[in-house]
Amino acid sequence: MAAKKILMLVGDFIEDYEVMVPFQALQIAGHQVDAVCPGKAPGDTVQTAIHDFTGEQTYSEKPGHRFTLNGDFAKARVDDYDALVIPGGRAPEYLRVNEQVLELVRGFFKADKPVAALCHGPLILAAAGVLRDGVECNAYPACAPDVKGGGGTYIELPMDGAHVSGKLVTGPVWTAHVEWLRKFLEVLGTRIEP
Repeated sequence: MAAKKILMLVGDFIEDYEVMVPFQALQIAGHQVDAVCPGKAPGDTVQTAIHDFTGEQTYSEKPGHRFTLNGDFAKARVDDYDALVIPGGRAPEYLRVNEQVLELVRGFFKADKPVAALCHGPLILAAAGVLRDGVECNAYPACAPDVKGGGGTYIELPMDGAHVSGKLVTGPVWTAHVEWLRKFLEVLGTRIEP
């Protein structure tokens, strides 16, 4: 298996588990992961948020860790990467209004490269217009109207499920990490043998 170079798009109040776990797991599998944020440089940090399900009608949010960026958004080019990862949390809400973010995402789809998005990450996909024509996509259930409004077909899943549509891998929340990462690694062509 050839190691892949993966771009991870993050921002302030990205969900803590949804950035930390895939960032580390993909590197454990032998891939290079460059985490970038618009307006920030390598060595800068983003504030993460911990989303938890504690009995209310929606998730609660608590401060998470400071996550250190190791890549430069200003220098990120689709041609330099094999795949894109978009974690969830609140960051996608503001990242989706950044035209440079949207152009970068469109570039990965135009180049037919693997993309993995989790939780609120598909908000960026919808804003970029890459879900048009009924692309199948899962997300946090509260994002279903955005997926549908962006022209996608929302796929309902259990909270530990993941869905593959071509080279797009999506899931609802961090509780889906095992299935979401497993399917993304398959799309990447990563083979992990016991």
